[in-house]
This record gives sequence, structure tokens and C-alpha cells, in this order.
Amino acid sequence: MTKVAMDVSPGPRTGADDLVATLVEGGIDLCLANPGTSEMHFVAALDRSDGMRCVLALFEGVATGAADGYYRMSRRPAATLLHLGPGFANGAANLHNGKKAGSGVVNVVGEHATFHIAYNAPLTADIEGLARPVSHWVRTNQDVASLAQDGADAVTEARQGAGRISTLIVPADVAWSASTGRTAALRAPDPLRVASSESIGAAAAALRAGSRSLLLIGGTAMTAKGKQIAAAIALATGCQLRSPISSPRTERGAGRIEVARVPYAGDQAIQALKNIDQVVLCGARQPVSNFAFPDRSNVLTRAGCRFVPLAGPEDDLIATLEALADAAGAQTSSVPLPAGERPERPTGPLSPEGIARAITALLPEDTIVVDEAVTTGRGWAGITAAAAPHDWLQNTGGSIGYGMPVAIGAALACPDRQVLCLEGDGSAMYTSQSLWTMARERLDITVVILANRAYQILKAQLPRVGIANPGRRSIDMLTLDRPHIDWAAMAKAHGVEAGVATDLDELVRHLKRGFSVRGPYLIELVL
Repeated sequence: MTKVAMDVSPGPRTGADDLVATLVEGGIDLCLANPGTSEMHFVAALDRSDGMRCVLALFEGVATGAADGYYRMSRRPAATLLHLGPGFANGAANLHNGKKAGSGVVNVVGEHATFHIAYNAPLTADIEGLARPVSHWVRTNQDVASLAQDGADAVTEARQGAGRISTLIVPADVAWSASTGRTAALRAPDPLRVASSESIGAAAAALRAGSRSLLLIGGTAMTAKGKQIAAAIALATGCQLRSPISSPRTERGAGRIEVARVPYAGDQAIQALKNIDQVVLCGARQPVSNFAFPDRSNVLTRAGCRFVPLAGPEDDLIATLEALADAAGAQTSSVPLPAGERPERPTGPLSPEGIARAITALLPEDTIVVDEAVTTGRGWAGITAAAAPHDWLQNTGGSIGYGMPVAIGAALACPDRQVLCLEGDGSAMYTSQSLWTMARERLDITVVILANRAYQILKAQLPRVGIANPGRRSIDMLTLDRPHIDWAAMAKAHGVEAGVATDLDELVRHLKRGFSVRGPYLIELVL
């Protein structure tokens, strides 16, 4: 990523300068910020550094979601700058998503001055208590002498395994204390674990049972290389092959193996897995439904199904699959790669299938697709597999409002690639401030708002939880009408060019426009 030079502002160097310098030496060159008073010395230190790009978010959930997206595409952590406990809490939902995705993030959270905490001022909060559920590592710095080392430890922790969330809390008086001039060297993260020979042997034996066995792959196994190795194993053993309901990042498209997902809908998933006797887990967890229901199992496999743990999401999944392929006698060169025929550009009324065909026909090569299409996009996988090679990012944590922030992070990580964000209108309202950051940074993001004007996924859940005849109050809690949200107007108010599509012809025209203009473009797709 191109580094942006900052003007050097006057003033004495502080502890905050020591922390920024340590982060930069540790390879952190992006700070996604929503600062407040307790972070002003860190802001000034950023101004004095020419090694860190600063991007402002108007809501903390945009900053944390963007850090998630940045890591997914760059495999390098970004820093966030958050204001006290309430600011961290505002960003927690997308940190939850990032943690579930295995993303590395370094949160820098300002705290009141150490001598001010005892007065219980309005913004005083238990920041560590807020941070622990969505962080792998949390530390409150105690003094300026240890600040650089704490920063180095935070970066090291973020780089462990597949990626981890680290949170460093910095009191204001530490940040404004005179600089020690110190930085601290990073410890190398622990090497990724490869499954033991015993685990490899047990997995190979289980998969040789054929079609009643399932190899379930996830995480970093969902690269084009990982999927091809897994497909070779399936071909050699006769086992079935699937991926979880959602994956942080999948390399898809023409010339790449498509791995079927476990269906989202519980009854469909149970049907798909009903004949499976044993499941080998490689970067994936036991498949369960996202929610419990009163009249069906929340476990998607049949009773008595055996699970064979091979490797966790934090392990070296490619090396593990290569070892498993050797044990199974599988040859990756024997797997035929799909050519993928693009469909003709569709015309006529809008339909979920037609929308998927339009995307497939027009998607530029190497586009990054961020998927929060929710209900409308549930069946798109089979069609979009024929698109030009691309990356597909999904919400693995389930907290909505992830799509547009993650798109920002992906665009910052890969400025030479197009980003397409497929976004439900209900989900988009959680982080609509993302549009402003897209405009300010002139990011090449095309946002498609799927405006069904409802929390459609929740309306579909009513009968599944036994509520057959919802009343007006229930329906009102799940609809986005009275008034309708004017997404095109909202985009323009944030500085983003926008258009409205009511049929497939208009969608095609706006997609072509979005992919051709420099900067963000929003399409309100009225369903």
C-alpha cells in the first residue's frame, strides 16, 4: 500500500510518539480512527509520523469493520484508534465479526488519565471488561517506560495464528508524558501448527469410507490452492467436500474449484448432511444452525455422527491438506478445473437469479465481493461461480452492518482492485456512515443496496420459531417502510454518486457505470 506523507507538526515528542513509532516498525501502516479528547496526543503523534496512513471513520463500527476487511485481503493488521469505553463498545460488533473471521487487528483505546479515573467522570468505564469478549489479548499500559513494549506485544499477538484481536488501553497521561525515545522489537509469532502424522492418518482413514464421509474445510483452506487440494482428496477417497455456512474469504470464479457450502437454512442443511457418518474438520467447526428452533435439531448432522478434528482455523491449513493428500494418495493435477461460462447480460424484471446473472456477467477480473446480501443473495453461489476470478468475503460472525466497513478495508488493502459490496438495506443502516469514508478516500467500491424495505430474514424466521400469525406490531418491528429510506439521496448526501434500478436492464447499466468510474458508486436496487 502506498504510504501517505504527513506534515510534521511542532511540539515536543511524547509517549504517543513512541507507540506510533513502534507500530510503524512492526509493519502497521494504517490507522482507522474515531478519536476523542483522550486520544489527542496519539493524533498529534500520527501527524508527526510519515509511516502511517490515517483514515477517519464517523462511527467506530466502521473503523473496526474496515480493519477486519483490511486484514482479510492483506494478511497484515491495521490499527484502530477508539475513544474510551463507549467508543470501544460502538466498535465491538464488528470486532466480534473480525474475531470469528480470524482477522488480526490492533486496537488502541484511549483511557482517562490515571489520576482522573477515581472521579468516575461521565465516560469512565471498564474498558478491559468491554474488550475481553471480542479480543484475544487485552492490556492496560501502566507507564510511558513500558508503552513501546506493550505496543510491540499487541502487534505480535495480532499476528498469531490466522490472526487475532489485540487491544491496548493507553491512559491519557501516559500518552502526553515526555517521549522515552524507545521503540521495541517484535517477537516473531509462533509458527503455524501442521497436523500431526497421527491426526493425518486418522483423517485419511475416515475419508476412505467414501460418500458417507465429509471433508469440511474453512478459513485459509478456502484459497484456490487449498480447494484444489481438498478436491483431489475427495476424488481419491470418494468422500464428500463442503465448506461452512460462511467463510471469511474464498477465492472463486472461472478456473477455480467451487466447494459447496453447508446450507444456511437448518432443514436444508440437515437434509444435505443426513447420510454423513463422519466429518473431518480442517479449519472448520462442527456444523450447527445459527439459532435454535423449537421443532428441529440445532445440530445439523445426524445423531451418532463422528467428528475427526484435523486442524483448527488458526493452523497451517495448506500444509495440513498437502500432508493429507499424500496420505490419501491424491494428486492435485488430476482435478479438472471448471472453465466457467459467463451468462448473457439479463434483461427484464428483477429476480434473485437475474441479479446474480447480472453480477456474474459483468464482474471485472480480480474483484473483491463483500457479501451481506442476506436473504436475496442466499442462492447466488451456484451462478456466481462462473464469474471471472474473484474473492468472496462473508460475514462469519453474524452481526449485521459488516458489509460496507469491510468493503472499505478491502479497498484500502487492494487499491488496484474493484470492490463490489452486496448489501441488504436493513444491514446497511447499521453503518451507513461508511459512505462518507468511501467518498473522502475515493475508494473504488460499488455498493448495491438490495432494498426490500424489510428485515426479510427475520420475517422468514417467524414461522420457523412457531409464530404462525404475527400481528401488526410484530410486522412493524420487521419492516423498513413508513417512510421508505431513500438510499440514492443518502449516498449523495455523503458525497457518493448514486442511481436507482428497478429492473435488470437498469441494474446492468448502473453496474457498468459503477465499475468504470473512479471512486465509490451506489446502486439502490428496489425489490
